[in-house]
Amino acid sequence: MSRHNRPAAALAAAVLLAPIPASAQPARVPPPAQHDGAHDFDFLIGDWKAHVKRLPDRLVGSTRWVEYDGRSNHRKMFGTSANLEDFEVDDPKDHLHIKAQTLRIYNPTSHQWSIYGVDMDSGVLDTPPQVGAFEGGVGRFYAYADWKGRSVLIRYEWSHTGQAKALMEQAFSGDGGKTWEVNWICELSRDGG
Repeated sequence: MSRHNRPAAALAAAVLLAPIPASAQPARVPPPAQHDGAHDFDFLIGDWKAHVKRLPDRLVGSTRWVEYDGRSNHRKMFGTSANLEDFEVDDPKDHLHIKAQTLRIYNPTSHQWSIYGVDMDSGVLDTPPQVGAFEGGVGRFYAYADWKGRSVLIRYEWSHTGQAKALMEQAFSGDGGKTWEVNWICELSRDGG
């Protein structure tokens, strides 16, 4: 650096190192508050008509769906955000019947829901639970599970239109979430609606 440029370099360094007056500093913006999802499943509470399409043969390219009709009833538990579903549907044509219970529990620390299948007859909770949260009105919940000796990623996706219609889809991924096959579609509508 030449002698003539030294004063300019010193001036530039002094400007860069000078403290910025508080009035010129941008205001600190607090991080956005994390969504408290404790009431995200409130739309589901009550009694529903259920129509289910189920793909019995999964991850083999099957296109044969079986359809069922029945009911789905949801109740809050112990005055908390937790809820329990009692679900029962039939396919009279093929004499098929599905009866199930689902327990949903909210964790206020992680802001996530855990969804467990419940086998009331044997007193067992399906583990691991599906875990996730709602974002933009859609709830997505994930877990790995064994399907016919193969580890698959399972996704539940919940959406709803107000208090009158709700949709739940289950999908499997055999490749860690790169591709998905929907194998369960449950459309709910309010009784009398």
